Amino acid sequence: MEKGSPAMQFAKPYLLIRSLALYFTMICTLAPASFRGIQDTKTPVIVAFVALIINAILDPILIFTFGMGLSGAAIATVIAEIVAAITYLVILRKKGMVRVRKIFSIPAWDRIEPFLKGGSLLQLRGIAINLTFLMVTRVTQSIDKTGVAAAAHALAIQTFQVGAVVLFGLSLVAQFVIPNEMIETNDEKTGRKAGGFTAARAVVNRLMSWGFILGTLLGLFQLAILPIMQKSTPMVEVRKAARIPSLLASFYQIFNGLVFIGEGIMIATENYLQLSISTVIATGGCLWALNTLPQRYGLAGVWLSFGVWNMIRLVGVLIHQQFTGRLAPRNLAKTASIQDKS
Repeated sequence: MEKGSPAMQFAKPYLLIRSLALYFTMICTLAPASFRGIQDTKTPVIVAFVALIINAILDPILIFTFGMGLSGAAIATVIAEIVAAITYLVILRKKGMVRVRKIFSIPAWDRIEPFLKGGSLLQLRGIAINLTFLMVTRVTQSIDKTGVAAAAHALAIQTFQVGAVVLFGLSLVAQFVIPNEMIETNDEKTGRKAGGFTAARAVVNRLMSWGFILGTLLGLFQLAILPIMQKSTPMVEVRKAARIPSLLASFYQIFNGLVFIGEGIMIATENYLQLSISTVIATGGCLWALNTLPQRYGLAGVWLSFGVWNMIRLVGVLIHQQFTGRLAPRNLAKTASIQDKS
């Protein structure tokens, strides 16, 4: 964001207030993963829904009734995250998964070393993703001083998230379905073997097919509701500026289903290094595009740059599934050959 930007006066207090809930935000990020580890996907949804309701109730009260504006929105989010974090901790304590006196203590090195090895690579990926969105926002803010581009970008993001939420959910499904399928077991009734790497590959193929189908359907759905989304703002210039980015956001869903699920499979098979490298390269491509395309195409150039980012990630997913991943065809053949010799 450029110095003197009109958005700066709102961004600073918002960021300051949101930073107060950093510890609770971390809990809200880590807790759902803990529940997925025990195959409990219901609890995180319920807690997140309650937090969403609290946020939705507090937003109009703090923003309009108390006249706090954007700072009120930040406070509402902080309160919702604190409630969610405390709820998570209470449930995890009842399940015996955490101890209250251990929450603020530093764990032994031998316990955290495995998490740090994989976590550091995923953290690198997270930094690359955050850098991408930060630079996208920065370039969007610098397009004009009136705030039209920023408002149009927010409208396009809302259109994009209609389908992205569903596809991200499928990514999470892949993260706990694939590891379970990779474990070979014997059916007690039939005596036949179930699971294993070959079966897991079949699940991968089905998930990727569903990702493509759902991505296409969600993209078409976004196109269908685009007129409704456009009515969310009375400003004609914002609607006009958001039209092409919203169309691009709908088109991107076609391959976003493959990207989201593919990266979920990379996490499921513990290919953290390749996932991080792929994301970093994609971020580099996006930053290059942001340095050139918006100068010629304005806000549409920003979304074209966003498309470059997702396309490079898609290439990384395809390379992983066809050549380098544990479930890639040639690696499955090697595994089968080793098993035959043994």
